[in-house]
Amino acid sequence: MPRSLLLLIAVVFVASWAWRGQVARSDGQDLAQLARPGDIRMISSETCPWCLAARRWFKDNGVPFSECLIERDARCAADYAALGAVGTPTLLVRGQRVIGFDRARILQVLREAPARPAAQRAALNGSA
Repeated sequence: MPRSLLLLIAVVFVASWAWRGQVARSDGQDLAQLARPGDIRMISSETCPWCLAARRWFKDNGVPFSECLIERDARCAADYAALGAVGTPTLLVRGQRVIGFDRARILQVLREAPARPAAQRAALNGSA
């Protein structure tokens, strides 16, 4: 393989990696500004690697969220079934279901769905 082609591949890889990192940071800043405690509830499973990644990402970016585990919490398992969820994580963002950890969709819901009063957010997240 010509050296110039290898160099081009390396440059594209590094640029792509840097771009993804910038997008993730930008999403984190936007979510942290828009989300209020009680806006995001993550229904998780103990064995779900995507749940772990989402949990870490929310925490690393200062995004408020609550979480329940379907194996440990009967109400969580019932909510999961009632939502017709087929996998975890399943998120409730201002009352709207988001399947999987889809930052773009979470941002869209936060931008479009009106913020709920604090008491209503607490009730949706199982805190009331």
